[in-house]
Amino acid sequence: MSDVVGLALPFFGLILLGFVAGRIWHEDEKALAWLNLYVIYFALPALFFEVLSKTPIEELTNGSFIFATTFATYTAFAFAFAFAVLKNDGRIPEATVQGLVGGYGNVGYMGAPLAIVALGPQAAAPAALIFSFDVTLVFTLAPLMMAMSGASHQPIGSILKSIPRKVLLHPFILATLAGVLAAFIGVGLPAPLERFLSLLGGSAAPCALFALGVTVGLRPLRRVPGELPFLIAIKLLVHPLIAYLLLTWIGGFDPVWIQTGVLMAALPPAATIYVIAAQYRTYVLEGSSGILLGTAASVVTLSVVLYLVTTGLLPLDPFGS
Repeated sequence: MSDVVGLALPFFGLILLGFVAGRIWHEDEKALAWLNLYVIYFALPALFFEVLSKTPIEELTNGSFIFATTFATYTAFAFAFAFAVLKNDGRIPEATVQGLVGGYGNVGYMGAPLAIVALGPQAAAPAALIFSFDVTLVFTLAPLMMAMSGASHQPIGSILKSIPRKVLLHPFILATLAGVLAAFIGVGLPAPLERFLSLLGGSAAPCALFALGVTVGLRPLRRVPGELPFLIAIKLLVHPLIAYLLLTWIGGFDPVWIQTGVLMAALPPAATIYVIAAQYRTYVLEGSSGILLGTAASVVTLSVVLYLVTTGLLPLDPFGS
């Protein structure tokens, strides 16, 4: 247990440091722009590329793993969305954001750094795959739901054309594709370039976690609607359970891949949800509260998941296959 506390405290300590900084200095969120740019366009892409380029190509084309983890995210979203629709008299735009609170975790800023710190570099490949396909799911699902409900002023045809561009041009996904291509070709990098990428990738976790803390710290906590605890429970408890059951039922995965899948599913709601809510002007303050409260609650729930996956107490073959 002391090992898990030793792992979780520095990790959440970086988030707390950013949170306190955001609360004390009250700088405009635009002041984070350069740090976010560094993390999104340089540090995390370098980390993804470096690790993926050295991963056997057969591991990077694991369709069963991609299906299990992406379907787990979709199922958690569907549970939260269905609950929200029943509770809010069928308001689809609001229910879509609520569904994201219950299904879409912080797989970029928080997930990849945590998985690598907790489980080692071999966790980077499954973490990158989960990120890529979760982002594809959310960037496809959210605009379509908003368009069909009338919350978007763009026609569905225009939205369908814009989705591939938004997904494929994301720097994390570009780095993932480049890493997969390098693994397929089997190309090696010159030593100076490899050291440069290692330096960039090594800075990804502390910078990303501090920026996440500041982002959460700047979010207002003005309204906590009654459905938020239920949505957060789906995200932090139901989602990892679904991922665990699917991965172990399908079977045949490396233990680190199962552990990474469960760990990534246990992440709190993503800060991106606030951006989506603000874009469509629905559930903005409540969504912000969901991110803040979900991140706070994950200190406990994520620490438990960390304990299970790092101590070997998570059964990897509960169905006895």
